[in-house]
Amino acid sequence: GSHSRQKKTFFLGDGQKLKDWHDKEAIQRDAQHVGNGEQGRPYPMTDAERVDQAYRENGFNIYVSDKISLNRSLPDIRHPNCNSKRYLETLPNTSIIIPFHNEGWSSLLRTVHSVLNRSPPELVAEIVLVDDFSDRDRIARNRKTIVCPMIDVIDHDDFRYETQAGDAMRGAFDWEMYYKRIPIPPELQKADPSDPFESPVMAGGLFAVDRKWFWELGGYDPGLEIWGGEQYEISFKVWMCGGRMEDIPCSRVGHIYRKYVPYKVPAGVSLARNLKRVAEVWMDEYAEYIYQRRPEYRHLSAGDVAVQKKLRSSLNCKSFKWFMTKIAWDLPKFYPPVEPPAAAWGEIRNVGTGLCADTKHGALGSPLRLEGCVRGRGEAAWNNMQVFTFTWREDIRPGDPQHTKKFCFDAISHTSPVTLYDCHSMKGNQLWKYRKDKTLYHPVSGSCMDCSESDHRIFMNTCNPSSLTQQWLFEHTNSTVLEKFNRN
Repeated sequence: GSHSRQKKTFFLGDGQKLKDWHDKEAIQRDAQHVGNGEQGRPYPMTDAERVDQAYRENGFNIYVSDKISLNRSLPDIRHPNCNSKRYLETLPNTSIIIPFHNEGWSSLLRTVHSVLNRSPPELVAEIVLVDDFSDRDRIARNRKTIVCPMIDVIDHDDFRYETQAGDAMRGAFDWEMYYKRIPIPPELQKADPSDPFESPVMAGGLFAVDRKWFWELGGYDPGLEIWGGEQYEISFKVWMCGGRMEDIPCSRVGHIYRKYVPYKVPAGVSLARNLKRVAEVWMDEYAEYIYQRRPEYRHLSAGDVAVQKKLRSSLNCKSFKWFMTKIAWDLPKFYPPVEPPAAAWGEIRNVGTGLCADTKHGALGSPLRLEGCVRGRGEAAWNNMQVFTFTWREDIRPGDPQHTKKFCFDAISHTSPVTLYDCHSMKGNQLWKYRKDKTLYHPVSGSCMDCSESDHRIFMNTCNPSSLTQQWLFEHTNSTVLEKFNRN
């Protein structure tokens, strides 16, 4: 806070100026604080808060400490004469060093807050916290562990703070190398959901690592440029070369997800080159699955990767197959390297109107529409976005089975329009059933996809087996896959 200065000047006998260093405004603000433990008052404990467990780790009641503000107000219990003392106006600044060993975080941080709140800022050069061989940090237990926080969302408009959808989930990727998050499988779930858990891939940029271990791994590949790919490189490297990676639910970092990228990437720099470089060094034969989906990557130059491959060899790193089998074994359930066969694909023609589902009119979030069918017109079918795939995930996406887009048919109620929304692969609003009566049934809303010829709308409606506008014909179907989908 601002430090109020006394108008009257005092001097020592040798002419040195004296000063009242008390921050009167801060003292007055402190006096207004109310709440648990404020003004140094005791916290009103219950019997449940007096249990031995509360004292076991720290020798004091950590439950109570956690319920008292880090900016706790305190009474001035000094001798009254202290309040009128003056000290030299010019004083050297000070480094405040706080060693700790397995300290309770709330009491440790309250100490830091107290120093900051009650010390003239010009006298504090730095506050240094020295961890004196604590063994509660995950890295202290195993120096080859990389730990990552939960990344919360700070809205780029109004700056509200909220957790990411799904909160604690494992980091993963699809075979176009988009970062994904997947549920923690039952086999890895802890009795205490706040405990650390293994994660195959980090989100990137936010992690703690032992410095020596980081450089033993070669740090980041210097051939990666600007942005992108580094989260895969460090993740694969850590797991395959003898380390481990954990996400820590009790550690939170808020991140502003930008509306758009406000800086320019230099010409010639591409994310694709970075991803190709990571694939060539670390992914072995699995790189082929990326090239099948991104053919333009196959002949892209990754630059000289000899040094990185030599590093991998010198560290005796395991194979990427080991990584996929032992670490990311649950990833193929959501993102299989070899795409399972689709249930249906091609145009989706409405029996009642003779028109086809079409996406040419809208961007993401726009309603699906009916248009005249263009099958047989070659490239026009693709341009008009009348090719769809009913995928193995039981969602419906624009594109043929080898080139589906990243958005899906989505509906939120039994009367809502059918829109295109980012595919989340978690079923829910994007789960569909193509039934023998040719209806597209939406289990979440318990309704069927319908349409209106007059205004070309496609929307959800109460299922009516006799309604021709609720009957849809896919151009191609795989009866074996459809039967499997419809068993339940």
